[in-house]
Amino acid sequence: MSYEYGWKPYVSVAERRRKAEREMAKLRKKGYNAAPVVLQGRKLATTFWGKAWGDNLESYSDFANRLPRGRTYVRNGSVVDLQVDGGEVKAMVMGSELYEVTVTVSPLRKARWNSICTDCSGSIDSLVELLQGRLSKAVMERVCQQKTGLFPSPAEIKLSCSCPDWAEMCKHVAAVLYGIGARLDAQPALVFKLRAVDEGELIAGAAKGRTLGKTAPVSAKVLDGDDLSALFGLEIESTAKPEPKTKASAKNPKSAPAKKKPADEPLAARTPAKKSRTKPLTLTDPVKARSSKARPT
Repeated sequence: MSYEYGWKPYVSVAERRRKAEREMAKLRKKGYNAAPVVLQGRKLATTFWGKAWGDNLESYSDFANRLPRGRTYVRNGSVVDLQVDGGEVKAMVMGSELYEVTVTVSPLRKARWNSICTDCSGSIDSLVELLQGRLSKAVMERVCQQKTGLFPSPAEIKLSCSCPDWAEMCKHVAAVLYGIGARLDAQPALVFKLRAVDEGELIAGAAKGRTLGKTAPVSAKVLDGDDLSALFGLEIESTAKPEPKTKASAKNPKSAPAKKKPADEPLAARTPAKKSRTKPLTLTDPVKARSSKARPT
């Protein structure tokens, strides 16, 4: 079938969804476990790592002009499958038909990764805080630096799609790139797998920095929503809770003065005197009384 100007006719969102469900049903019968991208509401991403991924892509002019084409597709559920395997992402996007998209991310250079670990040493408390994005502003700025941070630049990303669009970044590829950010919301550790680095090395470097006595920078505090908005234009609720006050700290009682320890006594004073077994003679002793009665006065 030939199409005017080589383009296929427009397919409505409802029709794309029906076609996508039919194609996924066929794959499930063959034992394929699809992982569709499902957004929570209208936001493309809701966590720090998901938003930082999208912000990084949009910060490059090479991508900024073409990425918006994929927002509608990822929002209406057209990314019916997205699988991350190391530094390669394979996805299926339903357009006028089902297209296959591949995104390949280059491994992070060892020297660059070592520099990140060194700069962040002593500033990361745990893997949980790292994956939740509950880190200092200085650490987040370092991790998200263009071309020297953790996220890839356009030169480190290879894109391909089976659709007839000649552009390297078609709307199907753009939808998958946003889909990766949505997937990072649920699985933030994937960003480290995409760059072929071990996130545990950041924690090990932090522990080493503390062991050597390196103190965290003054700004090393858990970021609140205002800080994230200023840094990335994000809105993230703080998960840190104030520690409950104990009764002792609330009352703040004055400590009682310490009792003075008595001076050591001489050995003779500490040794009790032995009791005498002979009773002392008293005036009422019966022997003395009898002798006094025998003598006449």
